[in-house]
Amino acid sequence: MQSPLPVRDGVNATRLRLPDEGPWETALDYMMHRWGHIDPQGIEDRFDAGEIVGEAGRVLDRSTPMQDHTFIWYYRSLPPETRIPVELSILHQDDHLLVVDKPHFLPTTPGGTYIQESALVRLRNQLGLPDLIPMHRLDRMTAGILLLSTNPETRGKYQVLFEKRQVQKEYECVSAAEPAPGHPAVDFPVVVRNRMTKSRSYLLAEVVDGEPNAETRIERLHTFDAASSPASRPESTPSGGPHRAPDGGPQRRALYRLEPHSGKTHQLRVHMASLGLGIVNDAFYPELLDKAPDNYAKPLQLLARGIRFVDPISGSPVEYRSRLELSEAR
Repeated sequence: MQSPLPVRDGVNATRLRLPDEGPWETALDYMMHRWGHIDPQGIEDRFDAGEIVGEAGRVLDRSTPMQDHTFIWYYRSLPPETRIPVELSILHQDDHLLVVDKPHFLPTTPGGTYIQESALVRLRNQLGLPDLIPMHRLDRMTAGILLLSTNPETRGKYQVLFEKRQVQKEYECVSAAEPAPGHPAVDFPVVVRNRMTKSRSYLLAEVVDGEPNAETRIERLHTFDAASSPASRPESTPSGGPHRAPDGGPQRRALYRLEPHSGKTHQLRVHMASLGLGIVNDAFYPELLDKAPDNYAKPLQLLARGIRFVDPISGSPVEYRSRLELSEAR
């Protein structure tokens, strides 16, 4: 549903559905019930300033009956945010698409505590493109190629490509060269298929029984010794020391190419962990670590390396490649 309020400071107005029934006589009463304990004066001020609107942009006031509207829109009061010390790089821009290299730690879209500090809001404000919309998403901790639509009139043509899986994506990651104890050896290349679910109320994606809905082809490109600098030692034994190979030498790592044929949340991280090859610096898989402040010296070693498709406007094959490199790759 199209918002009757324009984007402001790079952020969309918030949409709220009013209940069909209840003890509240006015829209103001309901908003006070929901958020009056946080900022009652701010809610009243929005009504008085005409900043809360319903369908077709009709302005609500304090006395507007709740039953007059199904949805209302308003601008949230945004708390100050600490700038994430990373930068976006623009790789391509035309009348239809914007292609950027998204860094680690920056979310694709606003959410939770990250509003202004998201790739979408930064780019809207930087480029003066309030209609900018991402065509797909990258996890906050994943870096690499991100496509965004700059033109609402042609947006649907690109959305169809993603819906019909006519977009080929390529990722790279750094993990151990051999599976963790208890996991069988892997004969690469390998295709991992399973059924995954992800609840909004739970951080982790889970593998469950049933018809597979997630598929990834995994290829090991080459192996190398893990770097010896302190910043390159994300994994620890229970005693706190760096992992070593069974013979006491440096642990062997590998660079992998990942080609997903579906796009489930955390799919690549779950599939690598299922092989006993959890991605370096992954705080979720195979084990959920205690929440800690972001360590910018230890980004998740997962990169969206490339994306290719037949452009629906030009009819020609196109490919975009990330210029970023994984810090632990050798």
